Amino acid sequence: MLAEADYVVVSAPLTRQTEGLLGRREFAAMKRGAIYVNVSRGAIAQEAALLEALQSGHLRGAGLDVYAVEPLPAEHPFWTHPQVIVSPHYSGDSVNLGSLPAERFARNLRSWQQGKELEGLVDLEQGY
Repeated sequence: MLAEADYVVVSAPLTRQTEGLLGRREFAAMKRGAIYVNVSRGAIAQEAALLEALQSGHLRGAGLDVYAVEPLPAEHPFWTHPQVIVSPHYSGDSVNLGSLPAERFARNLRSWQQGKELEGLVDLEQGY
């Protein structure tokens, strides 16, 4: 799919299996002129390999909401790279998000009191 997609958008959890998943080989496999977007976890992409793909002209651009180190250091080349749009790790937020965690907590409290299954449990083996 990397060779066919005009846009490659990553929205995945950071786990042992996804850390560093996209490196030099994967960026080279992407369609020439593709745009890479990451709205999940920065460490899924190897940032040096992404920069190489951008600087070589293989990728047309990148939209990044997440980075391997957050906040993104002031001296990082993503800030000034003409083909990169930097956003402040905010893509998952919305105007309606504020009450959702409290609502889930209330549902889970009722479920726990009734001995029922809870929502949103983290699978420690999977890492999310």
